[in-house]
Amino acid sequence: MRTESSATPGAAIASRVEHFIRATVVPYERDPRWSAHGPSEELVAELRGLARQAGVMTPHILDGHVHLTHRDTALVLRAAGLSPLGPIAVNVAAPDEGNMYLLGKVATPAQKDRFLRPLLDGSARSAFLMTEPASDNGAGSDPSMLLTRAEADGDHWVINGRKCFTTGLQGARVGIVMAKTGDGATMFLVDLPNPAIRIERVPDTIDSSAPGGHPTSRLEQLRVHRDAVLGEVGEGFRYAQVRLAPARLTHCMRWLGACVRANEIATEYAVRREAFGRPLIDHEGVGFMLAENAIELKQCELMVDWCAGVLDGGAHGTTESSMTKVAVSEALFRIADRCVQVMGGSGVTRDTIVEVVFREIRAFRIYDGPTEVHKWSLARRIKKDTLERLGR
Repeated sequence: MRTESSATPGAAIASRVEHFIRATVVPYERDPRWSAHGPSEELVAELRGLARQAGVMTPHILDGHVHLTHRDTALVLRAAGLSPLGPIAVNVAAPDEGNMYLLGKVATPAQKDRFLRPLLDGSARSAFLMTEPASDNGAGSDPSMLLTRAEADGDHWVINGRKCFTTGLQGARVGIVMAKTGDGATMFLVDLPNPAIRIERVPDTIDSSAPGGHPTSRLEQLRVHRDAVLGEVGEGFRYAQVRLAPARLTHCMRWLGACVRANEIATEYAVRREAFGRPLIDHEGVGFMLAENAIELKQCELMVDWCAGVLDGGAHGTTESSMTKVAVSEALFRIADRCVQVMGGSGVTRDTIVEVVFREIRAFRIYDGPTEVHKWSLARRIKKDTLERLGR
């Protein structure tokens, strides 16, 4: 990575983050406290303590809660993503990064002090409770199917429902709950853990980088004061878009960094390893895969930069973030797959981080909207724009 190529604040910060990830975080990739359900709370706390000492905690948000531009953030988050443990170590991981962004935009001063401050300093993690179990026919890619309900009761709201795939819920201290109110949806801020939010199970998933896993939970008579409403009642779906478009892009940033690292490992292997009298990279079948990786890594970088520029220009970037999420997640999966293939038997072991990156990227093609949902949405926009152009 060449984060120093641009004379921006983000470039300098990204350079420090990259050094920290490569020198300090990478050795932890073999730590037994990183399990199938993510790094333990102990490991998270240890890594964040080291990040504070290095001055790279929450590096994309400056003093005064000022965010870097999206373009500068891309440099920083790509550097953090060089290890799957990097984003959680420097506090730029999902869902915290997206939740911090949303709270910074929508929360009241009192809510920021209570809920945002501990997220910014890395002393707490958060969870975004929106997705609901398919077995209940609840909200997933279609948020209008939201079943969780919040009923007004004097100065309080009472919330009931079930949620699933709530990344990081186990061990989180801040929760954002999406519930149906009247004809719309509303977001509520909740202190965690809460006895009214009971974790039913933590499923085994293909990915393993999120502390706390992706639990399924039941909300029974969750009672919150009206001051817990984030923003305005009935505006939950609108606020979700404030959060989701940038969050899709930051996913791309982090996993681009992961694939940069996987490709480095695969390339070094292909240069060192010999077969049939010459290094693997000199065999056309292998060399061409690495050439394709180089091309697609650059294409991903350019797509991220393009979408970041749209967001920096003040647009919502809904269409652009969908396009970028599809293009980058699909390309990164091809890149990760080639890395495994180049390394042969070594690629399917956990002797390197390549196998982990491959699994994480496979999940990324679904998280924050499956590829097919984004394509369907884009096709609807194409149809609408064409009919308008034709005057129909």
